[in-house]
Amino acid sequence: MLGAATVIVDDRHRVLLVKHAYGERNWELPGGRGEARESVEVTARREAREEVGIEVDHMRLTGVYWEPSADMHHFAFLGSTTGTPRVADSTEVTEIGWFSRDTLPRPVSDFTIRRIDDAFAERPPAVTVIGPRVWLR
Repeated sequence: MLGAATVIVDDRHRVLLVKHAYGERNWELPGGRGEARESVEVTARREAREEVGIEVDHMRLTGVYWEPSADMHHFAFLGSTTGTPRVADSTEVTEIGWFSRDTLPRPVSDFTIRRIDDAFAERPPAVTVIGPRVWLR
């Protein structure tokens, strides 16, 4: 399986996060699973539209993460938007917000933090193997 998410930043270097309505009810990057014959960039753009109602500009791949236990490759991008985010799908998302790296809300997973840190690192994307999530509460 393939999934994609985008670290969407504003002009103050804050990150847009969504709070899920399911599972751990955690804060996460806008993203999700790819559809048949859909590129990972198209997946990331579609998920941002579906979850927060925006178009993502200036996307750049920042990481690829292999999760063997889920047989899943996660692709992360860095992007920006000129749109105004809103909760576009209330069945998946209950809240959205802009957060600095130092004030990330809880609960959030170590994987979400890793993708944010990798996006801000300004180094070439790498392939990383990830294990089970660690939840910061």
